[in-house]
Amino acid sequence: MKRFIPILILALCASTSALAQNQKIGFIDSDIIMENMPEYSGIEQRLNLLSEGWESEIREIENEIEELEEDFAAREILFTDEMREERRNEILNLQRQRDQLVQEKFGPQGEYFQTQQDLLAPIQRQVFQALSTVAERENYDFVFDRAEDTRFLFTTQEWNLTETVMLELGMDIDSFE
Repeated sequence: MKRFIPILILALCASTSALAQNQKIGFIDSDIIMENMPEYSGIEQRLNLLSEGWESEIREIENEIEELEEDFAAREILFTDEMREERRNEILNLQRQRDQLVQEKFGPQGEYFQTQQDLLAPIQRQVFQALSTVAERENYDFVFDRAEDTRFLFTTQEWNLTETVMLELGMDIDSFE
């Protein structure tokens, strides 16, 4: 029995190792794929226009806050306690208004993020469908995305499926950066 356990462990390790060697792994960079899609540039322009308008609103409020603070600092001595309190409250209210606007428009649950998700979802679905087609056709077990937080310390270009997925999407890879 004592000799059987090491043999069993050795057999399990060998079979696990053999299975691991048969796995095919690839990767893509979804950022590069999407940046080269014509639809993406249109979405990027729409988001820029949207954010520029909101940033302009925020700058206007910040300018108004700055003017009120400068006026308050220059004339504070002339104000009664009641007027000082009134002006401070006015400045605080504008600061809260600005912070609320920033949160509503650019916060994690803000309009910008929601609009971005809504606009990018169809493109991301297209990329995922093309990736699934390529992975199934070429028998990949795992495909990782290099974009965002996934970092590879070493990769071989042989397993880079980015161009293959772009071709599956019908994109011109000659202009690929």
